[in-house]
Amino acid sequence: MSSLDWFVFEVFGASVVAGFIGALGGLGGGILIVPLLTVGFGVDIRLAIGASIISVIATSSGAGAAYVRDHLTNIRVAMLLELATTVGAVTGAYLATRLKSDILFVIFGLTLLVSVVPLMFRLGEELPADVPDDALADKLRLHGEYPDAHLGRVVDYRVTGVRLGFPMMYAAGVVSGLLGIGSGVLKVLSLDTAMRIPMKVSSATSNFMIGVTAAASAGIYFWRGDVVPLIAAPVALGVLLGATLGARVLVRVSNRTVRYAFVPIVVVISIEMFLRGLSVT
Repeated sequence: MSSLDWFVFEVFGASVVAGFIGALGGLGGGILIVPLLTVGFGVDIRLAIGASIISVIATSSGAGAAYVRDHLTNIRVAMLLELATTVGAVTGAYLATRLKSDILFVIFGLTLLVSVVPLMFRLGEELPADVPDDALADKLRLHGEYPDAHLGRVVDYRVTGVRLGFPMMYAAGVVSGLLGIGSGVLKVLSLDTAMRIPMKVSSATSNFMIGVTAAASAGIYFWRGDVVPLIAAPVALGVLLGATLGARVLVRVSNRTVRYAFVPIVVVISIEMFLRGLSVT
């Protein structure tokens, strides 16, 4: 095999792992693809972001459909908040043309590190407790239920914090368009922390949303020539396969397990990307 063939094969294999982890945490494979390509394979960050945007759409197609089938996704919440993330994604894609690569690395690292802090204080929580009433959530009928294979029962849950979750989703959309990561980490943060939705439902709903968010900014990256088929194709196929496998695993594990897997991965990646942006690594 030529060096080019090995490159494609290795990128595909690494993307399978990224898609699997991304589907479990509701992150979208993009959160791992950008550092994977830039740090692991030396790809320019703008080309990595372009490939990541495509992988995010693939993740949403693979995992998102499976989660809807398994009744984990809160579609009402997703469609409401997608209004904010789509506008944010277009804003972020526009800003990306006016910022240097080093700045993007630093923003990426800081975004991940800050977003994971609230989850660290609730690592052991299986289901949200003492969720306050929210008149807007009641009016929009955002509350739901899902079958939890781990607990062996159907779990009813209530949604709160809609007025806080909406602007947070706009910010998530800006980050998605700016960095090409699908902003799944910020979506999960909004759903789990601000709106107090169970972690597995947050992950599933995030996966459902990230494809639409990414598609809103993908056209801009195509137009700029940042989507290179030789990179984007193996990434998208690998992430799609990994996301499909991850979706099958998520329905069988606990909410605590999802958090324990999610937090350390994001912390390591955020530090690495932040240091790279400062030219330390």
